Amino acid sequence: MKLFVGLGNPGAKYAGNRHNIGFMALDLIARDHGFGPWRAKFQGQVCEGTVGGEKIILLKPETFMNNSGQSVTEAARFYKLTPNEITVFHDELDLAPFKCRVKTGGGHAGHNGLRSIHQHIGEAYHRVRLGVGHPGHKDRVAGYVLQDFAKAEQTPLDEMLRGLSEGAPALASNDSAKFLNAVSLRTNPPRPSTGKRPPETPVVAAELDRAPVSRKLSASPRPVQPAAPNPDTPDTRSAFEKLADKFRR
Repeated sequence: MKLFVGLGNPGAKYAGNRHNIGFMALDLIARDHGFGPWRAKFQGQVCEGTVGGEKIILLKPETFMNNSGQSVTEAARFYKLTPNEITVFHDELDLAPFKCRVKTGGGHAGHNGLRSIHQHIGEAYHRVRLGVGHPGHKDRVAGYVLQDFAKAEQTPLDEMLRGLSEGAPALASNDSAKFLNAVSLRTNPPRPSTGKRPPETPVVAAELDRAPVSRKLSASPRPVQPAAPNPDTPDTRSAFEKLADKFRR
């Protein structure tokens, strides 16, 4: 059994915020993999299902971001889970928008939701870091993460979320590389190929076609030399014609 935690803030007011991308990820996983209905428990919303043969508990804390650890520790205690069996999906300022990375342990980098979880269960849990980009200055961070994704970002956001859902079985079986590959196939799909080779360029013919007319006709024909007389044939020329042949040579 594993616990997947999505971080965010409860309520329609925050539903489309960058800070709520963790909630969005769990909602799609629950829908795509046929999880049971969400129900209120552990100061949050919980549902259960099976992914890749592994029983998974999905948890969306409703304590608001700064107190996410309260909900996580209640669920972990109830199901008797260690930090190694917990994976947290959260927004990441230090990654370009819609990039995804997996990390285990380490600091919270100022993320208030992670800070709260650190305080309750320590740092040795897994994280799925979901890039939302940085506003450029730390004073703008609070307002930035509480803004909705822009309209132009909806398509790449949807592709990332689909990749997370499609890769969930690999994540459940601890195959981080396969999970990240599933996300990458959605966010950076390979370029389509027609399967046809481009036409070959007739280099020699093309070079000849580009040559100027003057170059093509620059060589003049060699002068034709008169044929030498055949020694087996009697020479019937006059003395004057024989003398003229000597001067031409």
